[in-house]
Amino acid sequence: MNIQQLEYILAVDTYRHFAKAAEHCRVTQPTLSMMIQKLEDELGIKLFDRNMQPVCPTPAGRKVIDQARTVLYQASLIKDIVNEEEQSLKGTFRLAVLPTIAPYLLPRFFQQLSEKHPDLDIRILEMKTAPTMAAILNGEIDAAIIANQPSEAQLQGDTLYYEQFFGYVAENDPVFKKELIRTADISDEHLWLLDEGHCFRDQLMRFCQMEKVKLRQAAYRLGSLETFMRMVESGNGVTFIPELATLQLSEEQKKLVRPFAIPKPAREIVWITRKDFIRHTIAGMLIESIKKSVPKEMLTLQAGLKVV
Repeated sequence: MNIQQLEYILAVDTYRHFAKAAEHCRVTQPTLSMMIQKLEDELGIKLFDRNMQPVCPTPAGRKVIDQARTVLYQASLIKDIVNEEEQSLKGTFRLAVLPTIAPYLLPRFFQQLSEKHPDLDIRILEMKTAPTMAAILNGEIDAAIIANQPSEAQLQGDTLYYEQFFGYVAENDPVFKKELIRTADISDEHLWLLDEGHCFRDQLMRFCQMEKVKLRQAAYRLGSLETFMRMVESGNGVTFIPELATLQLSEEQKKLVRPFAIPKPAREIVWITRKDFIRHTIAGMLIESIKKSVPKEMLTLQAGLKVV
């Protein structure tokens, strides 16, 4: 049994297809299949049911795969320990960022940071909260930027900044005539929200005391904030946008922005890692870059804001 074999069975588990797993591991399919067969012979069990499509782990294989994931994560920490001792800013760093954060935060610092540290390969993955939590707990990513403190005992969070929500309102909507938005002003028939699974949606629904929203946007179940903003600009309804998004708007677009009345809803943007995280030199550099890239007033929770 060796590390390479464990990497191969994790790849098959991820892609549920031997050819795709081989492509991911940059080996031929016969090589990957042979190495997994040798591991199965050594263990005396079948790890995968090859008669199923897609390929599926056997019950015993599932347990082996879960343990292999732990072993590979612990093995990866050896290199991390060495790099951290050298305070190295080299290598690969995998960072997950929520889709409602990435388009507005990353352009503010990422290009300059990449140019300043060319030997550091930061790989950004846009992921919703639930898969992000699973990925960080499984050791598939090094860190994540999410919109709430983690509740899992194995994780720790550091606040990056606070960001309030704004309304983005079509000119022909009744809310457009108001200087401030109150929750009573919001009608779900005219509201564009992201689909379920986005904490951005969940936070705003809690704040607006909406138990559910009518699916008038059924054709846009996979829509993005940018899609909904274009819908509003075309004269159709209301959506909500985060504070950093307002800093990218043209003067014409800013006319559609409406703040909430006090208490104004806000979200806490948090850097999360596992508690056994080692690469503090890289993390410290990234956190510093992020905090420098946002307006100073966003670094603390301002009066009148309520984290939702």
